[in-house]
Amino acid sequence: MDSENIIDLNNISVYQNKVLVLKEVSLKINRNEFVYLIGKTGTGKSSLLKVLYADLPLKEGEATIVGFDLKRIKNKNIPFLRRKLGIVFQDFQLLTDRSVNDNLTFVMKSTGWSDKKKINERLEAILEDVGLKNKGYKMPHQLSGGEQQRVAIARAMINHPEVILADEPTGNLDPETSEGIMELLFNISKSGSVVLMATHDYSLFSKYPARIIKCENGNVIEGNIENNE
Repeated sequence: MDSENIIDLNNISVYQNKVLVLKEVSLKINRNEFVYLIGKTGTGKSSLLKVLYADLPLKEGEATIVGFDLKRIKNKNIPFLRRKLGIVFQDFQLLTDRSVNDNLTFVMKSTGWSDKKKINERLEAILEDVGLKNKGYKMPHQLSGGEQQRVAIARAMINHPEVILADEPTGNLDPETSEGIMELLFNISKSGSVVLMATHDYSLFSKYPARIIKCENGNVIEGNIENNE
C-alpha cells in the first residue's frame, strides 16, 4: 500500500450488526485532502467512519489508516491508532460537568500529557486556532452550538492528528455557523491533516468545493455536485 495514502482501503466490506452495509469498497485518500462523504441516511457513512477508527471490526478486505492495519489491529493498539485520529461528532459529546479547558485537559492527560506548562501552552494555542481565545473557563452550556462544535474540533486536533473524521459536524448548526466550521475544517486540511467529512448539507459544496465520495446501494463511488441528490 502506498505510504502517501493516509487512508487506503482495498475491497473492504462493512458490516453493522452482522448486516452487510457496504461491499467491495476501495478508496485512497492522500495527505492534505479534504473529502466529503455523502449519501442518504442508512447508506453506511457512519459505519464506514467507525471502521476507520476501529469501532467496527474489519472482517473482509484490506485497510490501513495512518500506518495501522485495520484487519489485524489488536484491541490493545486501538488507543494508539485513535491518538493519530481526531473524531468530531454531530452532537459535540463534550463533558458537560467541566469547563472547556478541563474538557481538553482530560483528553490530553488520558493520552500521555503530563507537563503542566506544555499542557497550558497547547491549550492556549488550540483555542486560538479554533477562534475561542479566552473562553477556556466557560462551561459547555454557556457556549453557542457553533462554539461547542469548535471545542469538539479543538479536542480532535489537540494531539496533532494526521486524519480528522467528522460525522455530520454541521448537522445541528445554522447556515452561518456552519460556514465558520467549514472554514476551520478546510484550514485544518491545508495545514497537513486529511479531513473526511460525512454530511447531508450539499449547500456547502459550491462554496467549499472538494472531492466527493458517495455511499449508494451498498457501494462507495466517486461522486460529483450534479448527481448528489
